[in-house]
Amino acid sequence: METTTTALVMAYIGVALMVGLAGIASAIGTAIAGQASVGAMKKNGGAFGSYLILSALPGSQGLYGFVCFFMVQSFLKAPTMLQGAAILGAGLLVGIVNLAASVYQSKVCANGITAIGNGHDVMGKTLILAAFPELYAILTVASTYLISTIIA
Repeated sequence: METTTTALVMAYIGVALMVGLAGIASAIGTAIAGQASVGAMKKNGGAFGSYLILSALPGSQGLYGFVCFFMVQSFLKAPTMLQGAAILGAGLLVGIVNLAASVYQSKVCANGITAIGNGHDVMGKTLILAAFPELYAILTVASTYLISTIIA
């Protein structure tokens, strides 16, 4: 009974980290890029579409955390110790990596937004550069999938 409870607690902490930190990451990332957008609109209000796309991009990490939750959801009823530990590990992985990816991606986006506001044509190049931190966030989804198949 005690082992089952410990495994369940570990699994739920993992899910909380997974969804919670990824959601916080998106909130921080979109706010950083959004602040840059507000400043850029003062100089160039006509590029709002570009600002909107670049401000929304760091919001994807929260979605990745939610997707990962669905991958491990079936193990949350009565996990073994291995499953509980694996979900805790996946939660740490997804939460921390997505937090870092969103913050640094938002900084790339914010610089691109500022440059667009100053009249430079850098939207496409900014999207390409912003894809690099996104890749690591996507890898957490793949890792969670692999973890969930191994512990099944």
